[in-house]
Amino acid sequence: MTHSGHLPGQSNIDVGATGFILNPPSNPEIAMKRLVLVTVLSLIALSSAMAQDATCATKAVGSDGKPLAGAAKTSFLNKCKKDACGPKAVDKNGKALAGAAKASFMKKCEASA
Repeated sequence: MTHSGHLPGQSNIDVGATGFILNPPSNPEIAMKRLVLVTVLSLIALSSAMAQDATCATKAVGSDGKPLAGAAKTSFLNKCKKDACGPKAVDKNGKALAGAAKASFMKKCEASA
């Protein structure tokens, strides 16, 4: 569904089926600012996702200060992921999930953590 319409201060706006304006900005400076903004926001989202993964791995240190290895590390990482995902297992009303819903959420959360 494509149609043209006029908004105050603009003309010849082509709106696609998604409702987004399809014409690129005529000013290259505006286009560059948009590109930089999208890039920065993407990097922030990516860095926060990667930081969560790193926290469990960086905490996997024994009492002697040496990094854990083997079964001890695996056990620690599994517990760390469960501890990180547990408080997030709530429904849209803020009530704790239970049963199959909780198991499904925890499996998905731990896989992504």
